[in-house]
Amino acid sequence: MSQGAIATTGLAQAGPARPRVLWPVISVVVVVGIAALVRYLDSNVQLWFPTVSWVKSVEYPVYAIAIGLLGGAIIGTLGIRARIGFAIRTEFFIKTGLVLLGASINLNVLVRAAGPAMTQSVILIATVFLTTWFLAGLLGLDPKLRAVLAAAVSICGVSAAIAAAGAVRAGKEQLAYVVSLVILFALPSIFIEPWLASQLGLSPAVAGAWIGGNIDTTAAVTAAGSIVGDEALKVAAIVKQTQNAVIGVVAFLLTTYFVFRVERAPGASVSLGSLWERFPKFILGFIAASAIGTWYASVAGDSAAAAQALRIAGTDLRVWFFIFAFVCIGLDLRLGSLREAGIRPVVVFGTAALVNLALALALASVLFAGFRVS
Repeated sequence: MSQGAIATTGLAQAGPARPRVLWPVISVVVVVGIAALVRYLDSNVQLWFPTVSWVKSVEYPVYAIAIGLLGGAIIGTLGIRARIGFAIRTEFFIKTGLVLLGASINLNVLVRAAGPAMTQSVILIATVFLTTWFLAGLLGLDPKLRAVLAAAVSICGVSAAIAAAGAVRAGKEQLAYVVSLVILFALPSIFIEPWLASQLGLSPAVAGAWIGGNIDTTAAVTAAGSIVGDEALKVAAIVKQTQNAVIGVVAFLLTTYFVFRVERAPGASVSLGSLWERFPKFILGFIAASAIGTWYASVAGDSAAAAQALRIAGTDLRVWFFIFAFVCIGLDLRLGSLREAGIRPVVVFGTAALVNLALALALASVLFAGFRVS
């Protein structure tokens, strides 16, 4: 074979390889670019609209899914959705973010609040979860959507919905639907609950425990607690952190239930090996990150460097991974699937939210009467 033929053959072989490299690079640029825009909006929108109070509670999932949907519509119109699938790694981003969430759970804080906060969390989560599960089953919702709805409304909103979706392998459309409901219901709670706390004459501790126990996003809890006052905000943060710590337990229980009951074929046996295969491994990472973060905080003390390291691992990196996840959900979402769900999930979520509101108030009034942060 002549040198010219060899060169021609080499060019022919190298030609198709370039698009195979090009499209993954384009997909990474698209996901990272949208994520950077989301982070920019999340950090600056409230600065642009300082007098609009509800803007403070609009968290990054809203921006990420909205812009991701717009991007998804564009790439769908261009017919390149399949080609940019390389960087759409929703499950990886979600599970990594959940592991990093563990770094923000200080076990020492949970031990100090083990009495009232843990008691309230266990009773509240169990009751609201089972109520949501029952209502969703009564209205004939898909079991996976039931699980994600129940976890979101009973524990802590977005993070719990993500964990439950990973545990039961829920669809991206189902997760996006539930996240939208969480944000929609959290917004009015920011103003309604502080006003109700004032009208009912609740102490700051009781008001904080009520807010932290039933508002489903950390940003909304912070906003509502701040309206009531510093002490209420501190108690609300403790209660919400206690609920966050239960995410791993609920995810494990959901996985076990789905393996043995929901997805088990009639007459088939389930081995420990198959359970381990389905076991959400991110739970182990969540627990390990929490233990390491707690140990590091106790060793390093109150130094600025320690606080910065924990903030980077437990908050900044976690937010980035969750942003990537929700961008991917938006890019890959089919709106037709959301329309098929209809109004039933809204009815279930709204009813469960009212149960959560009333029960959290009753528990906070009993368990946090006379409670002091320090």
